[in-house]
Amino acid sequence: MSTKKQIKRSCETWEDGHLGRDLNHAVRVGKEEEHKIEDALGLKMISIRLPEDLIQAYKDIAEFRGISGYQPLMRDALKRFAESEMKIIMNELAEEKRKKTSVKAA
Repeated sequence: MSTKKQIKRSCETWEDGHLGRDLNHAVRVGKEEEHKIEDALGLKMISIRLPEDLIQAYKDIAEFRGISGYQPLMRDALKRFAESEMKIIMNELAEEKRKKTSVKAA
């Protein structure tokens, strides 16, 4: 009979780390499985050179915000920037179209 204390399984115990974060039980997946995961998440590996102070700033921000690693933070910042720029571009294009339409109507 096991004398280990059992932790109740629930969404909360997974989310707060009581279950699933023990490095003694962590196993790296193989390359094929890694590619399947990346494909499912729509991720692609890239290489980029950044100033060391920028990387350190992201690491500091991630630590302060309780984010596991700086790369997810960078990915989120890049995504937010791209979405914001696309909105600006769409607004500019819509404004140009309105101007052309109003000139033709006049």
